[in-house]
Amino acid sequence: MRETFLETIVPATGKLGVLTVGLGAVASTFIAGVELVRQGLAQPIGSLTQLGTVDGARIRDLVPLADLDQLVFGAWDPFPDNAYEAALRCGVLDRYVHIEPIAAALKEIEPMPAAFDQAYVRRLDGTNVKSKATKRELAEAIRADIRGFKAANACDRLVVIWCASTEVYLEPSPAHESLKAFEAALDADDQNIPPSMLYAYAALKEGVPFLNGAPNLTTDVPAMVELAHINQVPIGGKDFKTGQTLVKTALAPMLKTRMLGLAGWYSTNILGNRDGEVLDDPDSFRTKERSKLGVLEHILEPERHPELYGDFHHQVRINYYPPRGDQKEGWDNIDIVGWLGYPMQIKVDFLCRDSILAAPLVLDLVLFTDLAQRAGRTGVQDWLSFYFKDPQATSEHDLFAQRATLENTLRGLRG
Repeated sequence: MRETFLETIVPATGKLGVLTVGLGAVASTFIAGVELVRQGLAQPIGSLTQLGTVDGARIRDLVPLADLDQLVFGAWDPFPDNAYEAALRCGVLDRYVHIEPIAAALKEIEPMPAAFDQAYVRRLDGTNVKSKATKRELAEAIRADIRGFKAANACDRLVVIWCASTEVYLEPSPAHESLKAFEAALDADDQNIPPSMLYAYAALKEGVPFLNGAPNLTTDVPAMVELAHINQVPIGGKDFKTGQTLVKTALAPMLKTRMLGLAGWYSTNILGNRDGEVLDDPDSFRTKERSKLGVLEHILEPERHPELYGDFHHQVRINYYPPRGDQKEGWDNIDIVGWLGYPMQIKVDFLCRDSILAAPLVLDLVLFTDLAQRAGRTGVQDWLSFYFKDPQATSEHDLFAQRATLENTLRGLRG
């Protein structure tokens, strides 16, 4: 009898530790949501692993995913607030409906001191930070945290996921070209190594998968890909696909499918949470902008359809507006071109909640990446591009094509 791929996957037994870098709006909403679902107090809306189907079967029944009851949470954050205090401060969830009923569980999650450097996130400061002097010492301290958390919580496996703020823009440099060059740069305290890379390096050295939920230059450099393959660890990124980019990756395929032209796409946002404050810094905004601007070009393929998409104008603006908090509002003005060149417009006003959209993505990425690790998949997991604005190692940005790739991968894992 032919052995199926499913039979080669290590069973999802024991505890799965989830370490989030950052315990702000996204991470606290994710953790609170999982706890609420575990206690039967809410539904996991937005999560493919919990509600999605492939070929008529629930995904969680199709492949051996870890159960929500197996998850154990930990975090790093430059602010000392525990998960309960963080959830209250961020103001994403209703205090009396979704925070107080699980207060005891949230209060148990206290963040470890962060490897934080204000040079990379200029609009934030914090007191819960590591005092190590060099980047090498910080990386080793993170590794010790990972080992300590795993032992203290008797975890069988771990996943580390970046849910923290957007760092300033960095270009790839010689320090990133190989693992040897990276480790030499680490020892030299090279400024081309931001905190996000320290976490990625530490996790991969410990044989733990790492996922990048921000647009930072982190795992998408040769050194991190090399290390992931050496230690046989999955990686993925970057930047959770929420808000306007979710809209773009759904609407742009419609234009291309119908061969409608595009003259311009103007996007502007107001956002009042911690990430909005960070993005008020021009260098952090540049990092975010770069992850957004290439989406349309990848989907519409102007080189193949120059008469339709060869000269469209694409502009993105993000404005920090504290009164709105996490309840982001995004406006899109889309100037399209139809039969005989006649102009038309599509206008979208998306009153979304960034962290509400991101939380189920964190859950899915954690569970799918753990599945990949148990199935022996290493390096960049391009089948998880469905979840990222600027997916690593793939040029496919069409939301529906990405979903098809994800489903085909799950079919293969099913056997």
